[in-house]
Amino acid sequence: MNTQLIPFIITQPHPKFPKFIKTLENIHRSNPKHPRRKTKFHENLKISIHRYKLDQQNLQFLIVIHPRSVYMGRRWWMTLLIVMSLSVGSTGRGLEIKHKVNSPLYNHTLATILVEYASAVYISDLTDLFTWTCSRCNGLTKGFEVIELIVDVQNCLQAFVGVADDLDAIVIAFRGTQETSIQNWIADLFWKQLDFDYPGCTDGKVHHGFFNAYNNTVVRSGILDGVSRAKEIYGDLKIMVTGHSMGGAMAAFCGLDLALIYGSKNVQVMTFGQPRIGNAAFASYYSEVIPNTFRVTHDHDLVPHLPPYYQYFPQKTYHHFPREVWLYNIGFGFLIYEVEKICDDSGEDPDCSRSVSGNSISDHLTYFGVEMGCDTSSKCTIVMAPDLASYGKVDDYGNFALSRVPSKFILKMKKEPEISDH
Repeated sequence: MNTQLIPFIITQPHPKFPKFIKTLENIHRSNPKHPRRKTKFHENLKISIHRYKLDQQNLQFLIVIHPRSVYMGRRWWMTLLIVMSLSVGSTGRGLEIKHKVNSPLYNHTLATILVEYASAVYISDLTDLFTWTCSRCNGLTKGFEVIELIVDVQNCLQAFVGVADDLDAIVIAFRGTQETSIQNWIADLFWKQLDFDYPGCTDGKVHHGFFNAYNNTVVRSGILDGVSRAKEIYGDLKIMVTGHSMGGAMAAFCGLDLALIYGSKNVQVMTFGQPRIGNAAFASYYSEVIPNTFRVTHDHDLVPHLPPYYQYFPQKTYHHFPREVWLYNIGFGFLIYEVEKICDDSGEDPDCSRSVSGNSISDHLTYFGVEMGCDTSSKCTIVMAPDLASYGKVDDYGNFALSRVPSKFILKMKKEPEISDH
C-alpha cells in the first residue's frame, strides 16, 4: 500500500471556506443509497473530518480523504492528509464552534508559554533562576520577574512565584521529581494508594504524599506569601499555575487552594505529564471548584497513566480530572504533524491518551519540543551565589525562600514626589 501525504496550509481563509467545509461534511454524512452525482469526487472518496480548537482565534481542521478505487481488477489505496489551519483575526468573523456553557477554551499559545515556565523551574542554579538569566529563561518567557523562590531541601521540592507582564498574570511553577533515576520514581507510582480523605470533599480521596508535598511543606506558605505580595503591588492579577510530572500534581493542589482563597474565576491551571492524584469524587469536586484547568499529555507518556486506572472499579481507583489535551503525531515518513486533541469532560476519555499504551519516558521529557526535567544528573543539587543569601530566609531544617520587592514597586517609589516641609 502506497501512502502519500499532501499538506495544505490556509493562513488567510477565503470567504467561501466555511461553505467548503460544510460541503465536505455533507458528503461525509451522505447516505450511500441516495443517487450519486456524476462526479468521481463523490464516488471514490471517503471523508473524515476532525475539528480542533487551538485557542480563541485559531481553529484547525484535520480532513482525511481516503480515495477508494477499483479499476480493471487492480486495487490501490492512497491517503491524502489535508491540514487546514484557519486563522481568524480578532476583528473578523470566523467559524463559530459550539462549547458547553462555562466550558473554558484551550489556548494553544498560552500552552507553549507555560510549558517554558514548567521547564525553567527545574534549573538547579538558583542565582540564574532567581534573576531569570538561566538557559531556559528566555524565548516566550523573556522579561519575567521572579519575586519568590522556594526550596524545600528536606523533600527536594522547588517552586517560584513571579509576574509576567505579557500575560498580565501571576505565574506559579512547580518542579517535578528530581530523582537520580526517573524510572525509580515512576515504579513507585504503581503502588500509591488512595489513603487520605480530602478536606471538604465528600468521599474524595487522594494519596497523602501528593497532598502533603504542597499542603504540609514550606512550599505552600512561600507560594501564598508571594501571591499576596504580588497582588498588593500589581493589583488584582489573574493567577496561572503550572508544573510538569510531580510538579503538575503539586500545581493542581495549589490551584485548588488558591481558587478557594481568591475565587475560581481568578485561577487557571495547566499541567504537563501529570499523574493521577485522586479518585472520581475528588476529580468531580476539583472540576467544580477550578474548571479552568487543562492537563496536557504527550503521545505515549507513561506518567499520565499512573497510578493505574481500573475502569471496572470506578469507586476504588484513581481518576483524572478534566480536561485533557492530548498531543500526538500523525503522518508518515518525514511529513509528521502534531495534533492537539481536546478531550471530553470525563477526565478519562478513552479516545485520548488512554487509547494508547503508556510506555515512553522520552515522551514524558519533551512537551511542545521543550526539554523537561532536571538540568543535572545529581539529586537535589543546589547552586547559589553567596550574595543571594541576603534575599533569603532559612528555617531550622535548611529550607529557604528567596524574596524580593518587584521592580514595578521600586519604580513607583522613585517616581513619587518627595514631600517637603517648606
